[in-house]
Amino acid sequence: MCREVDLQQAVLAKNEATARSLRAALTARGTTVVNLLSSPGSGKTELLERELGRAREKGVPVAALTADLATENDAVRLARSGVPVKQVLTDGLCHLEAGMLGRHIDDWLPDGTRILFVENVGNLVCPASYDLGETLRVVLASVTEGEDKPLKYPTAFGLAQLVVVTKTDIAQAVGFDEAAFRAHVQQVNPGVDVVLTAARRGEGVGTLLDRALAAGEGAPVHTPVMARQHASHQHTYGGQHTHTHTHTGVHTHTHPDLGTHDHPHTGPHAHAHPDEPFVVTTAPASAAQHRP
Repeated sequence: MCREVDLQQAVLAKNEATARSLRAALTARGTTVVNLLSSPGSGKTELLERELGRAREKGVPVAALTADLATENDAVRLARSGVPVKQVLTDGLCHLEAGMLGRHIDDWLPDGTRILFVENVGNLVCPASYDLGETLRVVLASVTEGEDKPLKYPTAFGLAQLVVVTKTDIAQAVGFDEAAFRAHVQQVNPGVDVVLTAARRGEGVGTLLDRALAAGEGAPVHTPVMARQHASHQHTYGGQHTHTHTHTGVHTHTHPDLGTHDHPHTGPHAHAHPDEPFVVTTAPASAAQHRP
């Protein structure tokens, strides 16, 4: 077990180093990355489509990269906004990693892009552990998911720099308790902003764009308590040896009770769709094992 945990810590440490380099490189070229995390069906694609449309109306050069286990559905939807969109198919990998993101935007991201929205794989477990080099990490939850979502997924919500509630137009119908949700968010992430949205009505649309632009211009971004607490810490395994880790990015948590899975790939491949402004790419798996 110790060797397994050591291996995973090494993988995560490598990802954090890659994320720091990627963040610096993108910042140097004037691009702000927004990492969007949520469970499946939260409505983040709907909201993102409208945010992209708002950006185009304002003349803000943006792009979007969306990751899924399968299908091009989200990219097709997002491409309707008219901005550059890229679909990454992970072939079973439950999250994006900084190295994967770097490879996929290397020859694709247009020069002058101010905001890159990354729609992570629909999952509140694995993606929470991987810094992608983002400037702003956003966690979304719909009113249909229950007020205790932040307590069930404390790492995802605890490391968020902004929390967005979606589908508030049906909040009354599903009995959503906004006060309880906010209290639970503050319990795991004191001080983080909670924004209400109803994308189909246009309510709250533009907030993500405005926050991303502000962050790119140097406005203060919320620093979660969880991230501060783990900025420099020690891990002791079995009372036999100690490892010291210093983190400047997002802290991660391992799940030793879950099994590991290998996803072999023969290499990346891509095919263009001349009628749609996006490219579908199957991402190569990480060299290390991962947990779902």
